[in-house]
Amino acid sequence: MSTPVTHLWLREETKPMEHRAALSPDVCKKLLADGRFKITVESCKERIFADSEYENVGCTLVAGDSWRQAPADAIITGLKELPENDQTPLPHTHIMFAHCYKRQGGWKDVLSRFVEGNGLLYDLEFLQDDSGRRVAAFGFYAGFTGSAVGIDAWCHQQLHSGEKYPTITPYPNEDVLIAETKAKLAQIGKMPKIMVMGALGRCGSGAVSYARKAGIPEENIIKWDMAETAKGGPFAEIMEADIFVNCIYLSSQIPPFVTQQQIDAERQLSVIVDVSCDTTNPFNPIPIYNVNTTFDNALLDIPSASSRPLQLCSIDHLPTMLPREASNQFSADLLPTLLQLPERTTAPVWTGAEKLYHEKVESMATTD
Repeated sequence: MSTPVTHLWLREETKPMEHRAALSPDVCKKLLADGRFKITVESCKERIFADSEYENVGCTLVAGDSWRQAPADAIITGLKELPENDQTPLPHTHIMFAHCYKRQGGWKDVLSRFVEGNGLLYDLEFLQDDSGRRVAAFGFYAGFTGSAVGIDAWCHQQLHSGEKYPTITPYPNEDVLIAETKAKLAQIGKMPKIMVMGALGRCGSGAVSYARKAGIPEENIIKWDMAETAKGGPFAEIMEADIFVNCIYLSSQIPPFVTQQQIDAERQLSVIVDVSCDTTNPFNPIPIYNVNTTFDNALLDIPSASSRPLQLCSIDHLPTMLPREASNQFSADLLPTLLQLPERTTAPVWTGAEKLYHEKVESMATTD
């Protein structure tokens, strides 16, 4: 009797400027070598990996955006949200970051599509091991690139005051990005003070790592985590930094870190990077904005009574600045869990994710 084959279908990403992939060619090669998987890959011009890299390891290449016609047993795999302006039912099982489990804007609309199609969502953000830790996350590179944008935005304010911040484009590797930052800091001749909130987590450690690699002195890197925030915000210390990088994982309501009253007063702060991007979350701890920024319009000018400008970055897919490194790291971390997919009805990571999906569906009836 032949072993049932698990069919993964890597869809084309349609979010603008998204160059990462949930499955790298190397991980696809390892899954196929396992003998229990079939992998279909949609052609994608924006993806950092060429179509040929997938074909060369044995994947089947198909047209982009064709997942709706995939066989019923195919597990549609991707990273970011599905194409906009489409409310059709979803009959497949999907693996993705759906951004709908923390009551984000439109969360019920997203879940309703799965309910109407009798599909299933395995949300990548909530694939957790026995200890409750995420099995794979882009957190390190989110913090790493968020710190890079924050420092670069501060440099732009010093070197090109009043001019629009340029479009951010992906970098071939982190060495090129770091060299660019170092050159600008050398041109300015002074170092900013950067404060990282959530410094002990994956994301925060990435933010601290970039600041160090860019040459910012240790005494200029303020590292806060749960011990420092236990007293509850808002925090005057944030106003004393030049750059504030928020890397916390928000799981419940907390007092705000920053208020309009604070930014209206005298302050040193001129750049905020909200890597956490709880933009539409009712518990957003940075309640001075409510929109996501994009790579072509990376910085939001925050209205303030202060004479010092304040700009905020809230791009929700920052790691695509370093798409190859971020994708390779993420998919390699995800691989052990993917290898359990053939046993997903009993494997704890997958049964837990399915249970959570049904709980969130049930909560739609009792939540406004």
